[in-house]
Amino acid sequence: MNSIAQDLLFSWRQLRKSPGFTLTVIVTLALGIGANTAVFTLFDQVLLRMLPVHRPQELVRFRWTGAFSGSSSSFGGDNHDFFSYPMYKDLRDQNQVFTGVLAADRTGVGISWRNQAESKDAEIVSGNYFQVLGLAPAAGRLLMPQDDAAKNANPVLVLSYDYWRTRFAASPDVVGQSVLINGHPFTVLGVAPPNFDSAIGGYRPGVFIPMSMVEIAMPWMAPRDDLNNHQSIWLTIVGRLEPGATITQAEAGLAPLWHSLRAYELTLYKNHSQRFTRLFLDNSQLKLLDDSRGFNPGRMELQTPLIILMSMAGLLVLMCAINVATLLLLRAIGRTREMSMRYALGAKRSRIVAQLLVEAALLGAAGAAAGLALTPLVARALVRLITSSDPGQEPYSTAIDARILAFTLAVSLLAILLCSIAPVFQFLRPDLANSLRQNAGTASKQSHRFRKIAVGIQIALSVVLLAGTGLFVRTFDNLRHQQVGFNTSNLVAFNLDPTSSGYGDDRTAQIVTSALQRVSGIPGVVSAAATNDPELQGDSSGSTYSVQGYKPAEDEKMNFEDGRVTPGYFATLRQPLLAGREFTSSDAMGQPNVAVVNLALAKRFFGTPQNALGRAIGEGGGDNVKLDTTIIGVVGNVRHQNLHAEMGPAAYRPYLQQKHPGGVEIYVRTAQAPETVEAAIRQSIHQLDPTLVVDGLRTMDQQVDSSASDQRALAFLAIGFSALAMLLAAVGLYGVLAYSTEQRTREIGVRLALGSPRAGVVVLISREMLLIASIATAIALPSTVALARLFTTQLYGVNAFDPITLIGAVLLTALMVVLAAALPARRAASVQPMQALRTE
Repeated sequence: MNSIAQDLLFSWRQLRKSPGFTLTVIVTLALGIGANTAVFTLFDQVLLRMLPVHRPQELVRFRWTGAFSGSSSSFGGDNHDFFSYPMYKDLRDQNQVFTGVLAADRTGVGISWRNQAESKDAEIVSGNYFQVLGLAPAAGRLLMPQDDAAKNANPVLVLSYDYWRTRFAASPDVVGQSVLINGHPFTVLGVAPPNFDSAIGGYRPGVFIPMSMVEIAMPWMAPRDDLNNHQSIWLTIVGRLEPGATITQAEAGLAPLWHSLRAYELTLYKNHSQRFTRLFLDNSQLKLLDDSRGFNPGRMELQTPLIILMSMAGLLVLMCAINVATLLLLRAIGRTREMSMRYALGAKRSRIVAQLLVEAALLGAAGAAAGLALTPLVARALVRLITSSDPGQEPYSTAIDARILAFTLAVSLLAILLCSIAPVFQFLRPDLANSLRQNAGTASKQSHRFRKIAVGIQIALSVVLLAGTGLFVRTFDNLRHQQVGFNTSNLVAFNLDPTSSGYGDDRTAQIVTSALQRVSGIPGVVSAAATNDPELQGDSSGSTYSVQGYKPAEDEKMNFEDGRVTPGYFATLRQPLLAGREFTSSDAMGQPNVAVVNLALAKRFFGTPQNALGRAIGEGGGDNVKLDTTIIGVVGNVRHQNLHAEMGPAAYRPYLQQKHPGGVEIYVRTAQAPETVEAAIRQSIHQLDPTLVVDGLRTMDQQVDSSASDQRALAFLAIGFSALAMLLAAVGLYGVLAYSTEQRTREIGVRLALGSPRAGVVVLISREMLLIASIATAIALPSTVALARLFTTQLYGVNAFDPITLIGAVLLTALMVVLAAALPARRAASVQPMQALRTE
């Protein structure tokens, strides 16, 4: 212990003598370690961390295979991830393999307390939700099965811990009080435990509402009677395995029950073919998936970008370690005489090595501390960038905990080891006689070779990062300028849900219409319209349809996107009308049912837009569906869920013909910069009713950026990593050339004295490094193409072997090499021969 303390004290004194060197090393390590820790914070939250519940490894999520016909609503994934409520009850009550089975869905509600209203995310949960997860309340009590026993009978809720802390100041007195949910009074039962957000990964609801109250929280579900409808799927189901049971055993135990339940549901379809029977029943299976981390549809979207970012951060910390190792080696060369003297006086090799390791550890610890201090700030910015979340609304935590500290420690130790290798090897077997005869340190061939290899690696990694950055920047640019099927310029969007303020079915449509009229009257506004199926927000609302004169194949999917829109919707979005007409105010309740379909539907079933006019469609499948809706118009295709793919067949129907209208997304077309009318929009809605909440007000261009948030994050962060990589490579290259030039001063003087031109000296100094750069680039380019092929899902409009990107990466690297080599080469060319010849 005494020797370690002495080494620490000695290292501290040595580093204090070189503040510039010490600061450079600490900053370099802080950048590499901090970047890695920040990226890992999000990587851990999204991909690795288990739910903070009792024995999360026992949780499994249900997923089914087979055919389906009916209505569906989801927040991601596909239909096979969701179930009807009657199916959930049957699986919960009749299984023999689980200790408990819960169900959940996510939505948004209006919450009013003490005359202050706001929109907030909510989770609709079964009464046994907290019981199955094994959670205890932070205050009051949690939901219980009896709270979910009868439809609309128990208006109660549980607050999330974060919402209780921020909205209710963590007051225990809120338990038992009443808050308004969509205008209806609900009693607060208690508060969920801290550190728990939801069983749905990446979701942070403010309140938990029992399933029995779903028609209050989600009033648009009332017409479908989703609590009793086998043909409406919308719930995520999670089960807790019996202790010691495996997923394989549980699937085998559930198979007979699943088959019997599907057989019963098959009888609910009035008409079905043998092929549909085979797909629906015989080929249908119930699968169980690990749910220890929670069901998160966004996880698959974020998985590849996070792996890429983690890889880039790893390359960056490797470059930082190599750069620091080079700096430490140059410092060690300057201490050759000192170390040789210590060897000559009897110092053991272990003591010298320990001294060097302690010095590197001291620098590494300082760099890790600085990097860790930056981590929360960088990680929070990263979460906002990659999820397009507002400050305070981040779906993932960026707090530093034991896991983050352990990762930082591991990265720091690895960096310290990499940094220490070169200096340690420099003094393992010193040439004492030669070293003691010299007045200054002289580099060995091995150390010079190490520095050249180190620079070559940094140049190669720079090329890889630059090429990757180019691909991601071009992808983001392609997506950003992708034609979405409507004009996003001068378009404002916001959410308005009258049901959140307590309006019922009889007044919701009237309030939406009044809001549109008020907003349309704002100076600078051209038009306004609304839909219940917003664009580019990742949402999907579909229903099974039948088409006049068309008999689908037995395995053909007839599920269409099903949105409700107000009059003037397509004109406001400037979505082209290809045939027929738009909806008008006369297309209201009590009038003939009409629909506008998109080009994809018209071409698939009728050949041309004109042929689709006057044809009939009906919601539902089978031979007895009532074809009661007439097609009156055809519009162009749009990119609806995201920027990557066009929407399939879609049927738009009038919002004014909806029996149970709900909240809408309002789009406002302006004649000037859209930001100029945002304050007026809020004011006009407030004047209509102060309890109405304008939520998510933004321009459509901002929504497009948000839809490409993962590609934007990749592009921006890749630019940052590449810039740092080039800076590190340039510093390393400059250091090697500067030292090499100093060591060859006498040789340069001889050459100049013998008549060599100064331009020849520049070539002499630069030639070796240009050769190293060429070799590194030749190795890096095919490596870049190979790596890019692994991430083709993240590319759009560009392929892995993109000549523009690769040439650009090479040119930027070449420019960096030339600039880094220019100063040492210029100094070499300006050497005076007589002075150089006197140099030892």
